Amino acid sequence: MYINKPLSKSLYIRGLQCKKSLWLKLNNNSVLKQPDSSTLSVFSTGDKVGLEACKLFPNGEQMTYNNTTGSERVALTKKWLDEGVKTIYEATFEFDGVLVMVDILHKDENGNYEIYEVKSSTWNSKKKKVKDVYIQDATIQYYVLNGCGLNISKTSITLLNTGYVRGDELDINELFIHQDVTEEIKSLQGRISTHLDAFKRALKTDQEPDIDIGQHCKKPYECDAFNYCWREQKQIPEYSIFNIFPLTKQSKALELYQQGIVNVEDIPDDMELTKIQQFSVDSAKFATAGKVEIDKLAIQLFLDSLTYPLYHFDFETFQQPIPEFKDVSPYQQIPFQYSLHIEHQDKPIEHKEFLGIEGTDPRQALVDRLVKDIPLNATILAFNASFEQMALKGLAKQFPQHREHLLNIGNNIVDLATPFQKKHYYLPEMKGKHSIKIILPLLVPEMEEAYKDLELIHNGIEAMQAFSALGDMTDQEQVRKYRDSLIEYCKLDTLAMVKILNVLKEL
Repeated sequence: MYINKPLSKSLYIRGLQCKKSLWLKLNNNSVLKQPDSSTLSVFSTGDKVGLEACKLFPNGEQMTYNNTTGSERVALTKKWLDEGVKTIYEATFEFDGVLVMVDILHKDENGNYEIYEVKSSTWNSKKKKVKDVYIQDATIQYYVLNGCGLNISKTSITLLNTGYVRGDELDINELFIHQDVTEEIKSLQGRISTHLDAFKRALKTDQEPDIDIGQHCKKPYECDAFNYCWREQKQIPEYSIFNIFPLTKQSKALELYQQGIVNVEDIPDDMELTKIQQFSVDSAKFATAGKVEIDKLAIQLFLDSLTYPLYHFDFETFQQPIPEFKDVSPYQQIPFQYSLHIEHQDKPIEHKEFLGIEGTDPRQALVDRLVKDIPLNATILAFNASFEQMALKGLAKQFPQHREHLLNIGNNIVDLATPFQKKHYYLPEMKGKHSIKIILPLLVPEMEEAYKDLELIHNGIEAMQAFSALGDMTDQEQVRKYRDSLIEYCKLDTLAMVKILNVLKEL
C-alpha cells in the first residue's frame, strides 16, 4: 500500500483522470506501460522548451532536481525568496500533501508573484482555448503557493506560437505566448480539497479501485494502464466496437459494451450507422466469414490511369519545437529526405535518393535535387498521398523559384492506397483499414521481415528522431551508421510501394 507522502503535480493530474490509475502508479507500477522512445522524446522536447522559456526572465536562480529531496528544494526555495530573488526556475513548494515545482516563478514590480507554466505544445489562435489539463496543472500550483502564503497576482500558461516564423535570429519574445488563466483557476480552487480527500481515501486501501473503462481512459491522455485495464482485465480485443464509434461520454460503443457487446461483428444489424461505420462493420463481418473481395475491373482501371515511368515517392520529415532555421515555425514539418524508385516499362527500375546534411537546413538542397529527379507532368505514386502533397505545398511557398514545379509534382501524385481504401482489393485481415502497415505484411510478407532486419531505423518516428539527433553526435562512425540506416529505411519504403503495385498488376 502507498506510504503517505506528498503527491506530485503529475500524480494529482493523474488522479483527476482516474483514481485507479493513481493507485496503480503508486502500488502496482509493473502493470503500467513503460515510456517508449517516442514518449521519452516528448519529455526531452519539454525540457528543451522549458529551458528556452527561462530566457524570457533572465538572471534567475535554477533549482537543481537531481540528487536532492523535495524538502531540500522547498527549503532552498524559501531561502531564495527570503533573500529577495526575483525569478526562480523550478521553485518548489509543499502544502496540504502536494509538492509542486513551478516552471518559472517571477516577482512583479508590486512584490507579488507570477506563475508561468511552460508547455511544449502550441497555442491555437483559432480555438482560443487553453487545454483543460493545462488549467488543472496551473490550478494545483496556485493552490499550493497560495497555501504557503504567497500572493499570486497572475498565473499564465506559456505556449509556443505557431504564428511565429523565425528570421535570421531567434526572437523568444515572439516564439512564446503567455495565456493568462488567473481568473479561471481561481474559480476552481474550491474543488481541490474534495479531489485530495478522494485521492487519500483511494490510497488508504490495499484494494485496487473498482473503476470501469470509459472516456477517461484516453482523456486527456491515453493512460499507461490502458492495456492492463482494457486488454487484460476487460478482454477488449485490439479491433473492437471502440474502433467504430468515437469514445465520448455518450458513445454508442460504451452503450454496446454495457450490453456485453465488444466484437464489431456482433453489432446489431438494425443499429443506425454512418456510411463509414457501416463499411467498417460490414468489413469485420466479411472478415469473420473469411470473404475476399477483389474487383479486377476497378483495379485495372486504376492501373490504366498510370503513365510510365512511375515515380514511387516517399518523404521523411522532422520538426523543431524551437526553430533553428530561417523561415521555420514551431513544429513545422521539414522534409530532410526522400526516396524514389523509378519504374520503367522497358528497362530496370532506378533508385534515387536524397538525405540532408545533419545540423543544417536541408530544404534548399532537397528542393534543388527533387526538381531534377522528378520532371514536370510525371506520374508519381505515394501511399496515403496527403502527407507528401502537404509537404510539397509548404516547400512551394518557401521556394517560389520552384513553386510551379513543386506544385506540379503534388498535383500529379496518385495515391496507391486508393484501391484498398475503396475496397477494390480487400482481405479479411484488413478489418476495414488500409494503412501500409496493415496491407504490406498481407500482400508482401517478405517485406515485413526486411523492415525487421534493418539496423537502427525501423519506422518514421525513429527516422525523425535520428535525423534530429545527428547534429549533436560527435562520433563520426556513429553518424555514418545512422545516415546509412536512414537511407536504407527510406529506400525500403518506396520499394514496398513497387512490390504492392506488382501484386495489383498480377491480378
